[in-house]
Amino acid sequence: MKVRKPLLLAAALVLVCAGAAVAQTTQVPALPKITVGLDPAKKPQDVAQSLQILIFMTVLSLAPGFLIMMTGFTRIVIVLGFLRNALGTQQMPPNQVLLSFSLFLTILIMAPIFIKINDEALQPYMNGKLTQAQAFEKASRPIRDFMLRQTREKDLALFVKVAKLKRPRNANDLPLYVVIPSFAISELKTAFEMGVALFIPFLVVDMVIATILMSMGMMMLPPVLISLPFKILLFVMVDGWHLVVRSLVTSFK
Repeated sequence: MKVRKPLLLAAALVLVCAGAAVAQTTQVPALPKITVGLDPAKKPQDVAQSLQILIFMTVLSLAPGFLIMMTGFTRIVIVLGFLRNALGTQQMPPNQVLLSFSLFLTILIMAPIFIKINDEALQPYMNGKLTQAQAFEKASRPIRDFMLRQTREKDLALFVKVAKLKRPRNANDLPLYVVIPSFAISELKTAFEMGVALFIPFLVVDMVIATILMSMGMMMLPPVLISLPFKILLFVMVDGWHLVVRSLVTSFK
């Protein structure tokens, strides 16, 4: 009996360890299996579902274009590009930094609109309270209102004339294929106006440095080489990034 007790304890210990190992393996979730197949459609509903999937994949591929043309991303990235050229720092900040910062700043500005779309269109559609057409209509209203607030009437009138539409009674009568290009050229003009305003102080610094070098007879020394540290110093002293970002955020209505 004295010999059997250690054997029984060892066997029990082995069983406990084995049970714990099995329990741990069963708690690990299984990886999903993804399959893609092409089967002949047997019902008209199968064809409609396939077309919906195709349209959805097309929309996903065009998502970057929607982000650029229907949000404030265009204005932000152009202004930041003008700022870098005005400073004359070549590739500082790098393109990846400017694009990433523009993207997150766009998300910040568009967050109230995205939340409204989620509450009024996406969640009711996911819960089966709205059809696809109703969800699209409700989702387009906030983004349409945002674009129209930034768009000039002159640009809207241009594309209404190009599309050969009758004069709309209100903003709801304007189709998205008219609102989007009108918003795009309005954003381009606004961005270029802000870019010109950014260029002026740095241009003054360049002119002052060039005048000083010419008066000293140092005509072979590039003025840009001397003015670059002064422009960076001026930008840092006035807290330029704070001023530029504040101007960008407050420029959206």
